[in-house]
Amino acid sequence: MKRSYIKKHLSVLTFILYSVCNQWSYAGPPFNTDDPQPVDFKHWEFYISSLSTLHRDIWTGTSPHVEVNYGLAPGLQIHLLLPMNYNYLPHHSVDFGYGNTEFGVKYCFIHETESSPQIGIFPILEIPTIKNSEFSNGKAQVFLPVWAQKSWGKLTTYGGVGYCINPGTTNRNWIFTGAEIQYEFSPGFMLGGELYYHSADAAGSKSITACSIGGSINFSQKFHFIFSVGHSLRNESFVSSYAGLLLTI
Repeated sequence: MKRSYIKKHLSVLTFILYSVCNQWSYAGPPFNTDDPQPVDFKHWEFYISSLSTLHRDIWTGTSPHVEVNYGLAPGLQIHLLLPMNYNYLPHHSVDFGYGNTEFGVKYCFIHETESSPQIGIFPILEIPTIKNSEFSNGKAQVFLPVWAQKSWGKLTTYGGVGYCINPGTTNRNWIFTGAEIQYEFSPGFMLGGELYYHSADAAGSKSITACSIGGSINFSQKFHFIFSVGHSLRNESFVSSYAGLLLTI
């Protein structure tokens, strides 16, 4: 009863687990929409974060996930994400399990000028690592996005579109598109919001339109707290949240 109930409704949220940080570099997390800005050459980003989503009476998310980004070359970043996923249905035990290992490469091929935006790609590969039908269908997924960004002083906006190859008997390939705008109120505080669309990713599921607001608190140049809360706007009803600590070196 428990597993069939969860799987019936979980398809709406699988994109959040599959792409839990595929959009997240410093300007991407805590949002679903990403930016084209790679980590600086020979620098690191270390995240430890938790993403949670409430859909009807099912909680699902990561507790936690760990992300590492490294500037391998100028304009080129490599990305690794290791998630510990969970499902929780009231009056039942919590299911924990390791999800797919995520590996990606972000490459910026057009740099921002006064008249043109920054543009980059960030292909992501979701790699089945442990046999676990609760959090993986055992098949690799590939997400292929293009992102653009433009800044005017303390105001920055970014967004783009991506296509996911999502193999599986009842799965569908899907499209994600989103736009974000943020303002740096001070060196220690940034606040922004996003609007995004996600097409249906499985037979019987629906497309989703949703929004989020969030930001970052910078305790120092190296240590940051990032957060967001979001809500669906169309078709399905869910509430999402993200909270994480970021160390930049």
